[in-house]
Amino acid sequence: MSQTTVDDVMAELAALEDPRARAVNERHGDDHGVNLGKLRAIAKRLKTQQELARQLWATGDTAARLLAVLVCRPRAFDRDELDVMLREARTPKVHDWLVNYVVKKNPHAEELRLAWSADPDPVVASAGWALTTERVAKKPAGLDLGGLLDVIEAEMKGAPDRLQWAMNNCLARIGIDHPEHRARAIGIGERLQVLKDYPTPPSCTSPFAPVWIAEMVRRQSAE
Repeated sequence: MSQTTVDDVMAELAALEDPRARAVNERHGDDHGVNLGKLRAIAKRLKTQQELARQLWATGDTAARLLAVLVCRPRAFDRDELDVMLREARTPKVHDWLVNYVVKKNPHAEELRLAWSADPDPVVASAGWALTTERVAKKPAGLDLGGLLDVIEAEMKGAPDRLQWAMNNCLARIGIDHPEHRARAIGIGERLQVLKDYPTPPSCTSPFAPVWIAEMVRRQSAE
């Protein structure tokens, strides 16, 4: 498949376009109609192709960019390239996949975490908080968890949706993984009431931090 061209791939994606899938995705801010299972199957067939990934990204097409994330080599991007890509990734799914599948695996992740967390653009800042949540869970050494809770307590309630969601994830993660901060994390969630009424299917855990923390701690203690 080394000779696959970007035109070949774009034609294949166009053939998979499903108006019903697009309608569902557009309700979540994502402007594409390709089934993600089929998209992943294409990526599995193509394997890693960094140059093709860059070409797919450059099209600006959401489905193509999702595929680019799946076939790229995460460690091959430099810091500035990832910064530009994040600012271009305005749909939620592309943004989330770029952060989770590429940036987290890149050697510049920590540098970008610090820069993005302080960015005035709330969507960019949300990526910084997503990377912070990853560190809270996996590499908390050196983080000021109390300081993070201070910021969350002061700013989460009035933050725009995507930034608020990312800060709430960080709040919950601190409460779940760090017992010494659990009571404060739960208290902040209870006072701010962020996402308390978020519609949650019966089989899922509410994103409301006090409920989320309590449920994950319960599961950990049951293991």
